[in-house]
Amino acid sequence: MEPRSPGQPAWKWQVLSLLSLCGWGWVSGQIRYSVVEESELGTVVGNVAQDLSLKVADLLGRRLRLGSAESRRYFAVSLASGTLLVNEKIDRESLCGASAGCVLPVQVVIETPLELFRLEVEILDLNDNSPTFPIAQRTVRIAESATVAARFPLESAQDPDVGTNTVSSYRLSPSPYFSLDVKKLKDGKLFPELVLEQALDREDKREHHLVLTAIDGGNPARSGTAQITVVVVDINDNAPVFDQSVYKVSLPENTPVGTLLIQLNATDPDEGPSGEVQYSFAVHTSDSVRKLFDLDPPTGAVRVQGAVDFEEAGFYEIHLRARDRGFPEMEGHCVLQVEVEDVNDNSPEVLLTSLVNPVPENTPLETVVGLFNVRDRDSGANGEVSLGIGSNLPFKIKSFENHYALITRDKLDRESVSQYTIELTARDEGSPSLTTETTILLNISDVNDNPPSFSQTSYNAFLSENSPPGSLLCTVSASDPDEGENSRLTYSIAGSEIEDAPASSFVHINPDNGNVYAQRTFDFELLQVLQIPVAVQDSGSPPHSSNVTVYVFILDQNDNAPVILHPVTGRPVAAPQRIPQSVPAGYLVTKVTAVDADSGHNAWLSYSLLPQSTDPSLFRVAPYTGEIRTARGFQDTDLAAQKIVVLVKDNGDPALSCTVTLMVSLEDKASEENSKSRDFLTNPKEKPDLTLYLIIALVAVSMVSLVTFIVLSAKCLRKGDRHSCCCLSNSPSRDIFKHSSPKLQLNTDGTLKYMEVTLRSTDSQSQCYRTCFSPGSDRSDFTFMRPMSCPPPSALAMETDTFLSGTNTSNESGQVRWHFCPSFLTNDTGVLKRVAYVTEDRAAHGICV
Repeated sequence: MEPRSPGQPAWKWQVLSLLSLCGWGWVSGQIRYSVVEESELGTVVGNVAQDLSLKVADLLGRRLRLGSAESRRYFAVSLASGTLLVNEKIDRESLCGASAGCVLPVQVVIETPLELFRLEVEILDLNDNSPTFPIAQRTVRIAESATVAARFPLESAQDPDVGTNTVSSYRLSPSPYFSLDVKKLKDGKLFPELVLEQALDREDKREHHLVLTAIDGGNPARSGTAQITVVVVDINDNAPVFDQSVYKVSLPENTPVGTLLIQLNATDPDEGPSGEVQYSFAVHTSDSVRKLFDLDPPTGAVRVQGAVDFEEAGFYEIHLRARDRGFPEMEGHCVLQVEVEDVNDNSPEVLLTSLVNPVPENTPLETVVGLFNVRDRDSGANGEVSLGIGSNLPFKIKSFENHYALITRDKLDRESVSQYTIELTARDEGSPSLTTETTILLNISDVNDNPPSFSQTSYNAFLSENSPPGSLLCTVSASDPDEGENSRLTYSIAGSEIEDAPASSFVHINPDNGNVYAQRTFDFELLQVLQIPVAVQDSGSPPHSSNVTVYVFILDQNDNAPVILHPVTGRPVAAPQRIPQSVPAGYLVTKVTAVDADSGHNAWLSYSLLPQSTDPSLFRVAPYTGEIRTARGFQDTDLAAQKIVVLVKDNGDPALSCTVTLMVSLEDKASEENSKSRDFLTNPKEKPDLTLYLIIALVAVSMVSLVTFIVLSAKCLRKGDRHSCCCLSNSPSRDIFKHSSPKLQLNTDGTLKYMEVTLRSTDSQSQCYRTCFSPGSDRSDFTFMRPMSCPPPSALAMETDTFLSGTNTSNESGQVRWHFCPSFLTNDTGVLKRVAYVTEDRAAHGICV
């Protein structure tokens, strides 16, 4: 009995074992039947009744049956005929597998009496299976380096049939490279082998397709096939090869990161790891190239990974390699030449070579004050640079090669512009053009090229007379547009003498701040105007200076009491004024004349009678002229000798005054006749004679003054005096009236109205006057100039008192002494034209103030 095959069911063997272990009721002798597998149902296997010597008729009574379940599955006993029949198709291959013999034990049981019979049924093989290969498509891997006659075992075909029905031979499809060799093993099985008849080349033919056929020995014979694919296994016998040994590419600088530069392609006819190519840089590739470019090892893509700058390098030669993964590794090489194209990505650069800073303002024209070098890292037109500056600057640019010079074009003046902001614009010729602006602060240094200048053409200072020494007169102020030591100013008095006296005795000036101080007390009656030349000098080298005149006007104070000029006082016995007793009311008895050394309001005098007079009601005095007239006619009861006390008071604050006592003696009729013959200027016939004499004298004086005026005018024009005021001598002496040209103005009745004298200064010391109008003048004809203070009345009024006399046209009778006060006339430009002496007859001609 064959061992159980791996695929045989376990229960079948259990049934067989049970039958074999039954020790009692065994039938002596073994009955064996045989039946072909796959027999139809009902096929007679054998006659059990006959073989067991049983009667067919007793089978039913004795209750004949098959004992085991295995027996009942495949077989059945016919009680009618006693034959063993096939109950189910039997598949020998599934029942016994590949065992050479296949016997099924069958137990026959007779219950009455109990008997057990053991039968064997041999299952005969039928060639009902074709040979099959475990793998219908098999791949055999053979290295291309395998030697000829090398053997490669193949799997054997399987055939469940046995005996001659199993595999008996193999056949291989024709191939120049392979043959089939079949070995027979000791167990009778066949073992096919593939024999290499010719060397393989994977690069020539990678695969060989063969058909292996297994044939059994059945009749008819059955066969089975298997597809055998011989894969030629590559060996690393080929190095990778690039498409080109040298690659040339160009790219603009500043190409964005990640841009694909080139896709390398290297081929390796090998396969597997031997044909897998990895790209890399050659070992001697610089770090700068590795930073700029990235190489993807699997794909060979070269990309930009850094900032490509033409100015750093315009050309790169990159050595690359392709290496396979075979053993040993093989590699190929190529060269990638990268040409970087320049773009205008660099602005020009301005390099300062040298610069004169600060620049003196007296620098000559065409002087180089700065040198510059201009460069542009780009090439070609992108690197061609021009340099320029603004057109409103006193500088220009001069070029030579790549160097530029900053040159003065116009004169420099620090006082106008002390610092220049120079914008240097460098522009290349690229497209689009790039520019660079460089700012230079160029300072202008000062030189002492400007003299100091006073803030005013002249200064007027007003000082009250009798002011104490050390009084501040005024402050002169000068400025110098220069700077530093060149603008540090020092003030001084220009000249060592003033009015023929040491300058230090009059004024003192602070050299630092220009304060002018009085050095003594001034008296208006002696000095009205003081002309002080002041100089200012800077501290430059060489120094510059300027002059200005300070006019110090002494202001009058009421420090002088009126002085009686007429009648003359101080005599031992004053002669009485004799008047007829028969004179009517309003008769001019006499005139009190007084002067005040002060000026202005302080010199305005008023006259009044004091109660100390003998009879104040008999006389009246004109308050402004000092004329004493009779208030009424004389009576017999009036005293023959009358005393008149007149008070003369000025208009100052406080007012000062003086008194004069006049004695009047009344005459009888006889004396009256004699006095009439001596009336002064009462005969109208004498008027024309007096006027004629005056005209002749004045014409002669005028001719001399005219000649003097012409000579002095020519000198003034040469000196270029631009003072807008007329200057007269401020000397208190009478020389101020020298070279005068008097003109007379007469009343309608032929009497003198006023005298006009044109003045010519004989002294360099002069004084400015302001304009005033006489109340009786026509302002459209001329302008009166009134001095800041009139000369002392003692110097003017007294002289004019004895110079002319005339008849007052407002007086019916009597004589009057004419007194003149000067009024100064100027033309439209303010220059002194003439001086008019106007009478002090305030009622007729006004008061000179």
